[in-house]
Amino acid sequence: MSKLGYYFASLEKFGASAVILQSNQSVVLRFPTGDRHASQQTPHAQVVAMVQEVAPPDFMDRLQRGTTQFDVEEDGKRFSVTVQLSAGTMAVQLEPAAAKVPPAPPQRAALSPEPAPVEAMTAPAYEEMPIERTSYEAVEVAGSSNFLDVLLRQMKQLGASDLHLSSGMPPMMRLHGDMVPIPSRPVLDAELLFRELMAIAPDLNRAEFEDRNDSDFAYALPGVCRFRVNIFRDRNGPGAVMRQIPFEMPDPRKLGIPEQVLQLCDLTKGLVVVTGPTGSGKSTTLAALIDHINSTRSAHIITIEDPLEFLHPNKKCLINQREIRTHTRSFKDALRAALREDPDIVLVGEMRDLETIAIAVETAETGHLVFGTLHTTTAPSTVDRIVDQFPPDRQEQIRMMLSESLAGVIAQVLCKKIGGGRVAAYEILLGNSAVSNLIREHKTFQLFSVMQTSKTQGMTTLNDSLVDLVRRKLIEPKEAYYKAVNKTEIRSLLKSQGVEV
Repeated sequence: MSKLGYYFASLEKFGASAVILQSNQSVVLRFPTGDRHASQQTPHAQVVAMVQEVAPPDFMDRLQRGTTQFDVEEDGKRFSVTVQLSAGTMAVQLEPAAAKVPPAPPQRAALSPEPAPVEAMTAPAYEEMPIERTSYEAVEVAGSSNFLDVLLRQMKQLGASDLHLSSGMPPMMRLHGDMVPIPSRPVLDAELLFRELMAIAPDLNRAEFEDRNDSDFAYALPGVCRFRVNIFRDRNGPGAVMRQIPFEMPDPRKLGIPEQVLQLCDLTKGLVVVTGPTGSGKSTTLAALIDHINSTRSAHIITIEDPLEFLHPNKKCLINQREIRTHTRSFKDALRAALREDPDIVLVGEMRDLETIAIAVETAETGHLVFGTLHTTTAPSTVDRIVDQFPPDRQEQIRMMLSESLAGVIAQVLCKKIGGGRVAAYEILLGNSAVSNLIREHKTFQLFSVMQTSKTQGMTTLNDSLVDLVRRKLIEPKEAYYKAVNKTEIRSLLKSQGVEV
């Protein structure tokens, strides 16, 4: 492999269109969004030696007449090398032979009559070539980072859902629910990771990160997908988690969303809450439900998210998507404003605080269909969580409002699928007269009994859903046991099916 071979490989590794070497200057990687500079500089003598190693015999004669170009084959691939000499300074541009871009003029430097002896040279390691943003890219919107882009593309190709970056650790990913390292990636340097995260963060999020040490935003990789990004600091330095959000809308039937859940999309008013632990697929389920409405109804939909995740095109509906901090200050401000914006359906990304929950319940009660999320594990605990957000003197009022407005609660959890991938198990509570009475009368502990006796209406418990997945041979019995909230009951239910955990 020639000494230029490292730079040829960098074209593919970083996704650059060209690599430019200049005497006594830093290496430049050229991208459609602008140029980036690597940290190391290349002495004039080394540039000359690297070019002479691969150049044709008449190279020096041709160079005296100005710019010259020749092709080089490395590892079965052809590359174009364009060399320009000006005032003793050499500029070399490397690019795939099939895609040339105009060469950059060399920067002037002192003439070296005789090149100094070239010392033994080794190719810099991957982590020694950090890419920095230039002033060209210091714009109001987020830039890009090919260091991160390479990792995100690899994560996407491997079928992972999340990329985890931590200082002092190699990049990790969540693959089919398990945390595994990305193959052949070195330990992340804290300074490099901070630089690359700041390269993709919008200005508002950079300021928030400096103030609070964490921030959320979205990042799009053209031709690949969007990512929901959380950046943070821990005891080792900066870190990030980047969750994959496909550009295409999820198909509810391919996701296995039950028909009774899709029927909630036909309602004209009421509160529908999708719950589950972090990473249980709540955002994907909500996106599928909104897209279903978008395809089947003519309505006005307002979504309030932090950050925007799935981007919905206007089909039969008019959809306005608002992002916290970018388009509005908070969930409660956006939700309050939505009441004056003539919506039919409102999606609240997170019902985080008392005021947001109160406005959401009020919005549902006054004739709108409201979708929201909470981080609870069961349908009955969701009702309790909503009520418990309020001070004691208001709980009776919110129970009355909730009993009249609650249309459904979908609690879900993702399970490892046999053969790879993941599948969701659902607990479904639908609003009816029995449910309303139990909420009003402080008897939410009896909601499990209602779900068990109302299966013909489409209700189901999480354990029944898990047992059904085992019966259909979609998940292992052990996985059902791990994901169940009531371990004793799931063991008994599986045993009744002739399955031992």
